[in-house]
Amino acid sequence: MQFDLVIKNGTIVDGSGMPRFRADMGVYRGKIARIGRIRDSAKEVIDAEGHVVAPGFIDGHTHMDAQIFWDPLGTSSCYHGITTAVMGNCGFTLAPCAVENKHMVIRNLQRAEDISPAAMEAGIKWSWTTYPEFLETLDKLPKGINYGSYVGHSAIRTFVMGERAFTEKATEDDLQAMERHVHDAILAGAVGFTSSRSPAHETPDARPVASRAAAWDEVRRLVGAMGKLNAGLFEIAGEGVDRNAGDPGVREYHTRLRDLAVDSGRPITFGVFSRRQSPGTWKKYLDLLDETAAAGGRMFAQAHSRALSALLSFKTQMPWDRLPLWKDIRALPLDEQKAKLRDPELRPKLIEASTARDNRQARGTEAKPADYDWLFVLDTVEGPHRSVAEVARERGQHPCETMIELALEKDLDLFFLQPVANEDQDVALQIMRHPRTVTTFSDSGAHVSQLMDSSLQTHLLYHWVRTKQAFTLEQAVRMLSLVPATLWGFHDRGLIREGMAADIVVFNPDTIMAELPEVVDDLPAGARRLVQRARGMKATVVNGEVLLYDNKHTGALPGRLMRGPLGQRA
Repeated sequence: MQFDLVIKNGTIVDGSGMPRFRADMGVYRGKIARIGRIRDSAKEVIDAEGHVVAPGFIDGHTHMDAQIFWDPLGTSSCYHGITTAVMGNCGFTLAPCAVENKHMVIRNLQRAEDISPAAMEAGIKWSWTTYPEFLETLDKLPKGINYGSYVGHSAIRTFVMGERAFTEKATEDDLQAMERHVHDAILAGAVGFTSSRSPAHETPDARPVASRAAAWDEVRRLVGAMGKLNAGLFEIAGEGVDRNAGDPGVREYHTRLRDLAVDSGRPITFGVFSRRQSPGTWKKYLDLLDETAAAGGRMFAQAHSRALSALLSFKTQMPWDRLPLWKDIRALPLDEQKAKLRDPELRPKLIEASTARDNRQARGTEAKPADYDWLFVLDTVEGPHRSVAEVARERGQHPCETMIELALEKDLDLFFLQPVANEDQDVALQIMRHPRTVTTFSDSGAHVSQLMDSSLQTHLLYHWVRTKQAFTLEQAVRMLSLVPATLWGFHDRGLIREGMAADIVVFNPDTIMAELPEVVDDLPAGARRLVQRARGMKATVVNGEVLLYDNKHTGALPGRLMRGPLGQRA
């Protein structure tokens, strides 16, 4: 037979965790048709000599809901081997919502997820009201990679309650209406329902996002709507009880989560991070996973492969942006800022002004007041990264001046890392190794000028596999493919097996790694974001078609909407 694509001479790491083997692979009509020695002809051949051939990676925690409308490729996720992304996390989705009320959905997303309202206004053509209509819109969009989508609590709440959603408890009529929307979304193909109770999620006017106004009984009712259908996952951004050591609310919150998993019968998932302000609390979350399983529920946690860090630069955000004197200078064009930063008379005043404190509470990955022992110079991807305080001591300078000079030496093309969580990498490794965690949580599509974690998958491969040898390559590929495919119900993906969907990555295990991030102004309305590419990626194949070759777009857009199980049956 003639194959559509043959990948020859590669080393297959099949996603199962079993040992690698050398073989060819033939693809026909979007499926893996043959594995072995292939002598048949093909329309396209990739020579994978010296490369690993693996299942495409799956990212279970993104916010690509807006970006999918203006970026068919799915950057930067696609550069790092992602072939399927799950969006709609933390209760933030674009549906249900009528076009005349889109300002409320945008309000939920703007500060909480750092998505430009101007970009959303310019880049999204609103053509839906209900969530099933939204999925029909997604189905028709050109897509480079595959997408699954949750339905979000904040969107449902604002659709049903209007402005009351941000301040009031739901009435019985409200609850019944919201239950119907969850029911309809799951039937249409939502992979689940999401919510946020996180103190990090605020609107631009410093109010809680809509889902945070809900009583816990409302959450129980809406997850229960999925339970009645026996379909869908529940993802939640938690209550923030992990942020302060010894918080008495941890046990009570965990009991509610455990009981919800048991009573509803639906899997529950959330992120788990260590925090230096609350050492050891992460262990309680891992214990909760096992406790819930013992009680008869299903629960898994999402782990990160490195420190969760805000990226600071003069091209995006710095710790002093809202301080007197600094505020005016940071509003200037970059060339004028450079001149001001070099001004010998102004420099001492800037340093003095940097010691003031901003009354506004920074949320999430917004720049926080400078603690120079916990600000690191991102001069290389692999590190180690020296603290600003250490470099300043060597130079005999105030740390603010050190940051200014280091940035000017690079024409302001320099980033600083400000860790938010997972500061201790030994703990991060323990979390990843827990059998009920999955390595994901890139947040791709959100925090677009603050965070760049689309590379967490390639970080696992070059840091934890190649450099630290904490995982074998077989273990790491399984963590990025079969494990998330199983947990999110993508049962025809995550393995290299005959008959499975041909989502495939071909990479060099000796060179794969992320490159340094960069700042670009390519969003609709000229809005700014961070982009990060990878080296060592030879090919990314989605549904049997080559999407990227040497990380350059081939022109193909083979991605699909991945509906949940009830939507597939429909």
